[in-house]
Amino acid sequence: MNLSGRNFLKLLDYTPEEIRYLLNLSIDFKKKKEKGEDHRYLAGKNIVLLFEKTSTRTRCAFEVAGMDLGMGVTYLDPGSSQMGKKESIEDTARVLGRMYDGIEYRGFSQEIVETLGEYAGVPVWNGLTTEFHPTQMLADLMTVEENFGHLQGINFTFMGDARNNVGNSLMVACAKMGLNFTVCAPKHLWPSEELVETCKGIASANGCEINLTEDVMEGTKDANVIYTDVWVSMGEPDEVWAERIKLLSPYQVNSKVMENANENAIFLHCLPSFHDLKTTIGKEIYDKFGLTEMEVTNDVFESKKSQVFDQAENRMHTIKAVMYATMIDNE
Repeated sequence: MNLSGRNFLKLLDYTPEEIRYLLNLSIDFKKKKEKGEDHRYLAGKNIVLLFEKTSTRTRCAFEVAGMDLGMGVTYLDPGSSQMGKKESIEDTARVLGRMYDGIEYRGFSQEIVETLGEYAGVPVWNGLTTEFHPTQMLADLMTVEENFGHLQGINFTFMGDARNNVGNSLMVACAKMGLNFTVCAPKHLWPSEELVETCKGIASANGCEINLTEDVMEGTKDANVIYTDVWVSMGEPDEVWAERIKLLSPYQVNSKVMENANENAIFLHCLPSFHDLKTTIGKEIYDKFGLTEMEVTNDVFESKKSQVFDQAENRMHTIKAVMYATMIDNE
């Protein structure tokens, strides 16, 4: 499998076989990390991380993965780049592509990362856009496989705002890798009809199904994986909270939901999560709406079924695999 020089912008660009290859690499890198084996295979190379949206997991995963592979890593926060302000996306890509061997972008429109990928001349990786979050998906798939030993035939339910980058990307990932994917959300928070139809076609070719329902008990019945995300995504205005709380409170992941799922079900969340009052936003929501928990209850989040911290760690191993596979010289 040769992915050298490829961009990693969305899973729609990758075949199931290529995704499988990246997952296998991730598993191998995790074992090397646990054993303390040196794997500085990309020593002498340098990467730059362009962040227009801040993050704990994505930044740390890329930085540690890059350094483990022996690379130099430059981080540019939202105020440290002229991209899109005094310099076009195209020009930024061409400048950075002359200085770095790989570029990560985390920010807004998918169009931005696609433009970077077109003009940079080096691999570009999507750390998150409004539409897609492909590096998160590899970590999610890896976590599911660690718990069940396989991906094909797993019943996977996403609860919440399924139009966001995580909902979109999970539907693609499941369709590609043979997991039955269910959207459990209010109808107008379902993914676009175009993406649903695309994913149904992919799923059909890979022996799985895409289902959409507004019924919580129907959507979570016999699920092996229950997954949720915050109700208001980064960058959305605070005024959205009241509407989303009203819409999505019935779709909170709680003990009743987990009991309705398969007895072996696990809980996943891409984090951060509002499961208690230990955050500024959590306290503000409590003051305004009286909620002590939002998308998931604390008892579920802290339960043995919750695999969210394994999931977070796996970001590092899967990102390492993506960078290695797209940067290694296979000539």
